[in-house]
Formats: sequence, structure tokens, C-alpha cells
Amino acid sequence: MAVAALMVFGATSCEDFLDRPAEDSYNANNYYANDDQCNAGVMYLYSSPWSDFTRGAIILVGETMAGNIFQSQSAYLDFSVNGTDENLVFMYESLWQVNAHACQVYNNIRNASGDITEETRNKCMGECLTLKALAYFYLVRAFGDIPIIHDATAEVSNGTFGDKHKVKKEDVYEYIVMTLEKAMELLPKSNDAGRIDYYCAEALLAKVYLTRSGVTGTRSESDLAKAAQYAKDVIDNSGRSLLENYSDVFRLANNNSEESLIGLRWYGTTDPWTAQNFLQSSLAMQGFDEFGDCWGGWTAPSVALQDDFGVNVLQSPANRIDTDDRRKATMMMPGDVYEYFWQDKGGFDYLRFIYDADYAPGGPSGSLQSPTGVNCVKHLYGNNNDHFLGLGYYPSAQANGLATHLLRLSDVYLVYAEAMIGTGTSTSDQSAIDAYYAVRHRAVKSATRPSQITWEDVWKERNLELACEGDRWYDYVRLSYYDPQLAISKIRAQRRNEFYGLDALYSEYFETGAWNVTSDMRYNTDVAAPNITADDFTLPKPTDDVAFNPNMSDNAEAVHEDVRALYSYE
Repeated sequence: MAVAALMVFGATSCEDFLDRPAEDSYNANNYYANDDQCNAGVMYLYSSPWSDFTRGAIILVGETMAGNIFQSQSAYLDFSVNGTDENLVFMYESLWQVNAHACQVYNNIRNASGDITEETRNKCMGECLTLKALAYFYLVRAFGDIPIIHDATAEVSNGTFGDKHKVKKEDVYEYIVMTLEKAMELLPKSNDAGRIDYYCAEALLAKVYLTRSGVTGTRSESDLAKAAQYAKDVIDNSGRSLLENYSDVFRLANNNSEESLIGLRWYGTTDPWTAQNFLQSSLAMQGFDEFGDCWGGWTAPSVALQDDFGVNVLQSPANRIDTDDRRKATMMMPGDVYEYFWQDKGGFDYLRFIYDADYAPGGPSGSLQSPTGVNCVKHLYGNNNDHFLGLGYYPSAQANGLATHLLRLSDVYLVYAEAMIGTGTSTSDQSAIDAYYAVRHRAVKSATRPSQITWEDVWKERNLELACEGDRWYDYVRLSYYDPQLAISKIRAQRRNEFYGLDALYSEYFETGAWNVTSDMRYNTDVAAPNITADDFTLPKPTDDVAFNPNMSDNAEAVHEDVRALYSYE
């Protein structure tokens, strides 16, 4: 009975990641009857199937494991996560759902016989393939060797998903490349704002090549050259440019800005439940919005990230010199006031919010929640009025319309710079320096253009630019492919623990203006650095999926597949 129950549960779990869009309200054979219906039929792929991925994993995996976010006693912080972890299961199944839904919509549109122009048919199919490739890109970086489910609809119909084998990650990367190449054949050079076009897919392809370049243990010069080639084409020919102000990238009014190449396009509604962004609820402090549904005050940017920005919470705000605009746009510190949050109240004052109950009736009521002395900024939209000013409608509880950017133009600039450094440690190539400096100078106005850039320069710049956006862990995975000891040493060198005594320090400063640091106000040096090993750069697969299909277990050998011979897109 136990085995039978497990098989039923495993089948349900496995079929979840091959789930298909509900068709109870329409017949897929006649729904895609014209261009408008095709365009509308693709849009949900930018939100609902990704919902469980963003529930926890985008921060827990992308940032907590990387050392950018501190969450006390988190298995992701000390690399003890196992296959039964709820957020890991959500992530795994959500990414397979993206694949399944993208496959089905692709097939529906390809086979539709309605009055659809070839341009619209191709464009929509290209969007499906790009999002499918992105899901695989997350899966292979997070879980290593994974199965290839080329046509999820056929796998469900045939009942063959329980027989799948893991495929070597080198071959999975080739499958991603092949999928993006087909997407680029189909996509136009421009699309409606916020939707994927040729250059968006090409930008993702550049990042895939950069990541794949080290997957065999030695960096491939040909893959690095491809990464540089595709990234440079996006930089030179897409017509896109960086926004002038860094913080503007993350405002509601700029959800679909030219800098956002691939993003999740949410709706501030709970109908359907999975179409909304709820990251503000999980990252903002209690009382930040009017719904009383924020619980993220204890999820905080880490001390390691503060170190990278060159700031210290034990330094008086009166003496703190912020040279990098990205710091304030990433983490709230004492003395910070945000003009784009709580605009109807004249702006959001960080310390006043914590210690003035009249200013924030539903707030923390005089107690600092953050264990590191700072709080999150990215993924927050503000209050109801801010949402209305940005999008023209009010949000709902745990539901807002702020886009989640998964690939930005600045990332492509840094991909190009790193690819041009290649297998060396630095470059004096002027175009590589231009790309790096464009990103850095936007945020650090005092920065001077360097005569050369090093790999370390780009490594650090990537974190300052993309911190808390769910990407940093994958930089470590990419590094671990060809230099695991360097990746391990960088993580072990981080200050990943909390601070003590900051509430007393902050409250006195708010009440009196005095900044008195005592011996009780210190970083926790009692907890040792995590004992990370090379194996920790690959997450375990969900226990129930492994039980259902033992071919997914760590002990099962991954197979080689000639993906270009086995799979094709019509």
C-alpha cells in the first residue's frame, strides 16, 4: 500500500510538471482563430506558469545561496536543502510547467487553421520557444543533468514521462541553443513593449553560451566567442539603451522599458491567483502596504552584500558616503528616504517607518526586524497610491503588477565584457571596456573610464548591478563548472551572518540624533563559514519525483543525447 500510494503521488507530481493549460473554457482547435487570439493566448506564459518559481526560489536559490540575502536558519543559507523542501519542489515543478505550457501553446498556434498572419504565427511561436529555453536554462543550472521533454503534450498522451532519463548537462545546453536558434528564426526584430523579440532571444543565447563555455571543466574559446558575438549584436543593433537612472528600471511605470529584455508581466489581481506578483509581501516590512500582508522584514540583504557596496551599518548615516546609486536602490539603510515610495505621504522614511507608530500605524511598532540592519528595495512597488500612479489601477492583497525582470540589457553588456576577457584575466579591448563602463558609470557617476578591465572587475560589477534579482547564484554555478575551488573560496570568504544590537543603535539615533556604537553592536563571528563543497552547486531533485522515476536519482547515470538528431522544431 505504501508503494502504491507513493507511485500515485509520484505520478501526480510528475504529471504536474507536464501540466497543460486548462481548456475547459475553450476548444484549443478553434480558439486560435486570428492574430488577436494568438497574441492573447501567449501572454499568460509571461506570468502564471512562473508563479511557484517566484514564490520562494527566485530569492532563496538565486540570492540566499549566493550570500546576498540573509534568512536565519535557512537551509539555503548553509547548503543543507534536501529534496523534500517545499520551495525547491515549487521551483522544480514550476519550471517544468513553463516548458509544458510553452510546448502546448506552440503546438496549438502552429496547428491553428484560423485567419492568422504568418508574421503573428511565427512571432508567437518564437515567444513560446524563448520562454521554454529560459525555463531549461534555470533547470540545468540549478539541477544539473535533467531530462529533455521536447513535446510535453505527447509525453502526457503517451504516458512515457516515467521512463525518462537524465540527459548530460552539456547536451541540455545544446538543446537550449537549438531552441533559441529556432526562436530567433521566427521572431521579428521588434515586438510590442514587454514582449520578446529577436534581440531578447539573442541576448539569452549570449548568456547561455557564456555559461556553457565552462561546462566541460575547461572554458571553450568558441563558446566565449559566440557569447561575445551575440551580445555585441544586441548592444549595437537592437536599438535599446540603458535607462538614465538605475532605480527607474524597477518602477511600475517602466515595467516594459527597453532595458527589460525578458520579464514576468504580472497583473495586480487575484483572479486568476497565479497571474500576480506577490514578492512585495514576502520581502517588504510589516505595514509597508495597506493590506497588512507583508512579512519580509526578517528577510534582509546580507552583510556580504553591504561589504560589496562598501557600506557599514555601524557607520553613522551622517558620515556615510554613497558613491553607487545601486546601493540605495537595492537595500534600505538608516537615513534613507525614497521619493518613489509612499508618494502621497511625501516619500518613505526608513527609520521613521520603524520607530514612528503615527507615521506607520501598521508598521514594526518601534522594533527593527532586519537581522542585518538593512531591508530590501527591489521587488517593492510601495502603497496603493504608488501602484495607481504607476499602472492606473489599485493592487490587491498579495497581488501587484510590478514586472519581475529575468534578463536585462545591462546583463548583456557585462556578458559581453566577460566573454571578451575570455580565458584570460583581463582585457584592454575598447568595446569591452565601453560595455563595462556604460553599466558602471550609470551608477557611479564619479567613476573614470578604465584602460583595462579584469575578470574580477566584471565579477563584482555583476553583483552590484543585479543583486537581489535572482541571478547571483547562477554566476557561482557557472564559475564552479571550470573553477570550483575559486567559487568555494569566494563563498567561504563572505560575511553571511547577522549583526547584534542594531535596534538600540537605530532607535537612539532616531530619537536623539546620537550615533553611539557600543561593544554589544557587532557582527556575529560565532558561526563559521558554511562548509560548501563542489557538490553543493547542484540542487537535489524533489524526492517524490526521484521515487517515481529512479532514473532521476543522483546515482543514476545521465545519458548522452544527440539533440539535433533526435529533436527538431517544425
